[in-house]
Amino acid sequence: MGDNRPMTAVFFAFASAAFLGAGVVLTQFGLRTIHPLSGAALSIPSFTLVFLLLSPFLLYGETVVWRAVPIFAAVGFGFPAAVTLLSFVSNRALGPVVTSSLGNLAPLFSVALAVLILHEPLRLMQFVGLMVAIGGVLIITVNRTGNMRDWKTWALLLPLGAALLRGIAPPVIKIGLEIWPNPIGAGLTGYIFSTLTVLTLERIRNGHFIARGPNVGRLWFALTGIVNGIGTLLLYLAVGAGPVTLVAPLIATYPLVTVGLSALVLANVRITPRLVAGVAMTVAGVALILAG
Repeated sequence: MGDNRPMTAVFFAFASAAFLGAGVVLTQFGLRTIHPLSGAALSIPSFTLVFLLLSPFLLYGETVVWRAVPIFAAVGFGFPAAVTLLSFVSNRALGPVVTSSLGNLAPLFSVALAVLILHEPLRLMQFVGLMVAIGGVLIITVNRTGNMRDWKTWALLLPLGAALLRGIAPPVIKIGLEIWPNPIGAGLTGYIFSTLTVLTLERIRNGHFIARGPNVGRLWFALTGIVNGIGTLLLYLAVGAGPVTLVAPLIATYPLVTVGLSALVLANVRITPRLVAGVAMTVAGVALILAG
């Protein structure tokens, strides 16, 4: 029988992209009433609480390999904590489309580290597919729509920083999973330390751990946190099931979901020839990655 792990990794990667893309759009509703830093202090702990409640069932009978915990803890400080903070601030400054488009550069960092550190092979067709897919998403998303007229050049450092951290995360997760091959345990560890990070920052910034704001905003960020959390957990599962050079570019297609949902619920994206061309280019790039 053939090895089904690559196909499992592909499934988890696309599922992760769907949830992460939806999370970017949901963030916009919470940002209408709550500061982005407070939003992070609501969203990340929301999923961590759900994760902790489910952990006795998800990790039943599992033995913790403590050598791997510091690795996943380090990941948690950066992803999703710092990535979420940077993404939320970027969402407010630039809007969801530009935030997603520059975030799409993350697989370049992931693939480079996977090749250099993990010594994963990168076939020519995969590399070409990666470039084509990234180009397609950039064509789709780099476009100043009505709600993005006033953004400043320096603000581009926000999504670029998030892309760097998001790109570093999968190879480091892969290293940890080689020690403790349990994506669920790895994800829970990361989220616990992410929660400690954002709650501490909220305490320093506002003098209390529980973020303040209207209930409707809190609910939006709680929902955003759960959606992003599922997407992040699926990322862990994808990295555990397949090579980073395969899954990272597929997860990076999440802006397609962001653009599609933005067109439906935010009314700031129109179906244009440029959009159609970008989608076709991204699909072609993904096909090359899978064929490679």
